Amino acid sequence: MNNTKKYLVSVLVSICIVGAFGIPLGDPKFFIQAIALESSFIALAALSLRSFRYAYIPNFIIAGMVIVGNTASPKHLEIMSTLHPFYNAIVLIVGGYILQGLLLVTNGMALKQYKKTK
Repeated sequence: MNNTKKYLVSVLVSICIVGAFGIPLGDPKFFIQAIALESSFIALAALSLRSFRYAYIPNFIIAGMVIVGNTASPKHLEIMSTLHPFYNAIVLIVGGYILQGLLLVTNGMALKQYKKTK
């Protein structure tokens, strides 16, 4: 496994860890959706580890959806701008923007490396 793929999988695992901390903090009415999103990141980590060619498109799509969803949610914007509650704000900023942006970058690098080897 090349370094780029290792970075990609480590970013996906980091997203899973931050998401696991964030699920109990979220609104209980969205618990099922949060579990589904978390499960998709776990599946993407496993799929990226096993066969990258099936995972690069879903990686781009889901990372983009999470960023857009966080930006479009007035409640999320309020939490992040006021930093109240602080722990929720940190989870939203780190998991919703920093790690998702990192996922887009590492996925792009892995795709470039994958195309170069093919």
